[in-house]
Amino acid sequence: MSDVPVTLPVAVMHKLRLRSFIRWEWLLVLVVIADFALNTFASPYFLDPWTLSDATFNFTEKAVVALPMAFLIIAGEIDISVAGIMALASVMMGLAAEAGAPLPVLLAIGLVTGLAAGCINGALVTTFNVPSIVATIGTMSLFRGSAYAILGDRVFKSYPHAFAYFGQGYVAGPVSFELVLFVLLAIVAGAVLHFTAPGRRVYAIGNNPVAAALSGVRVTNYRFLLFAVTGLAAGLASILLTSRLGSTRPSIADGWELDIITMVVLGGVAVEGGAGSIVGVVLAAVLMGLLTFGMGLLNVPGIVMKIVTGGLLIVVVAGPALVRRLRALPHRHRGGLG
Repeated sequence: MSDVPVTLPVAVMHKLRLRSFIRWEWLLVLVVIADFALNTFASPYFLDPWTLSDATFNFTEKAVVALPMAFLIIAGEIDISVAGIMALASVMMGLAAEAGAPLPVLLAIGLVTGLAAGCINGALVTTFNVPSIVATIGTMSLFRGSAYAILGDRVFKSYPHAFAYFGQGYVAGPVSFELVLFVLLAIVAGAVLHFTAPGRRVYAIGNNPVAAALSGVRVTNYRFLLFAVTGLAAGLASILLTSRLGSTRPSIADGWELDIITMVVLGGVAVEGGAGSIVGVVLAAVLMGLLTFGMGLLNVPGIVMKIVTGGLLIVVVAGPALVRRLRALPHRHRGGLG
């Protein structure tokens, strides 16, 4: 069998290599390198290790949620409520901190609040058969509205000193705790999705849930679990963000659901489900972090950053469909002539 590649026509071998090279992940690598170079020219301080460390805070908290969101979208679902979950988890931690709760209790409250919210989303989708986009748009308003109802115009700041480490601490030198945590979670997520049977089942559910169910995959259980884990990740991200800011407001993480979903889709995860990789999501997260940090160096207004994020999402979603249509035009033309 070793001589099979040698006997392939040279043109076919070149075509296969070209397809491998132009994989979406490789394109993202090139764009990340280009953006890194542009940021280097934009600021003479960008290459300083501590400056680069600051740049990671622009994506790590969102990327922590993007990892399970990738699983969810690959499975053909979506969660629009993640930023609302983060707000609610932060408010619940703030209430506990005001009451004098110790650090372990605060962490548990943040995680449990996120998990409970994720379970609510999962129950709406799997038990009551509400489409995930409809269910999570509703719970997005519910969770965010609850945060505003509880906190109003107040601000919680009574967090213990040790709480600051999770969002501001460094493991070694300029390497932050947030970055190390994200890298570890990305490795675990990549291993599960790409090298385990549950990961293969997630792809199967996204490609054809009916066929997956007929093959013995417990589709309902997997969907519920994915929503629960996404909520748990939102609770974890809320801990990191609240720790970094040192305070809780009901507007915390406002609009982050768009950034998180953009990371996933920009990373090559198909919006219709059934395709995508954790490597692509990680690269997209780094790219968005560098873009945001670079625009910050140039004093670009926040509203412009949101326009760029929205534009990226539209281009990534609409681009492949446009390419497919353009490719189909010559075939249609030849068919018409025939």
